[in-house]
Amino acid sequence: MVVSGERLRLWLERDRRGAGYHLRDAATNEPVSWEDPRIRVVPVAGVSFRPEAVADASFDPGKRLALVPEPDNEHDPNAVAVWNLERTLQAGYVPRDVAAELDGSEQAVSLWRAGEGLRVLIAPREAWIGRPRR
Repeated sequence: MVVSGERLRLWLERDRRGAGYHLRDAATNEPVSWEDPRIRVVPVAGVSFRPEAVADASFDPGKRLALVPEPDNEHDPNAVAVWNLERTLQAGYVPRDVAAELDGSEQAVSLWRAGEGLRVLIAPREAWIGRPRR
């Protein structure tokens, strides 16, 4: 992730269809693309193995999530699991290529859910992510 000297501030704005959120820069009021280098928006890997967890309200768009490194994971020592904030349900994993780039200080928010799929916003720890506007 590219980190600038200014604190990133984001609004979560509800999609018209209600499937999730778009991002808006709170400082400039400009839309923020999911490809913006200051953030990562990733599909959670492995959700097909945990459909009941992903369907839980704790993964609803706008909910804060826990990113849990798994250095002892036998398949990938860089693995980062995606859990609900209470760490009672696991949705899956950050994709392998993105997980290797994380340093463990990031924060995560559920951004979009479609069918069994889940997309998560990963942002620097110091970023401000505003509560969804209603």
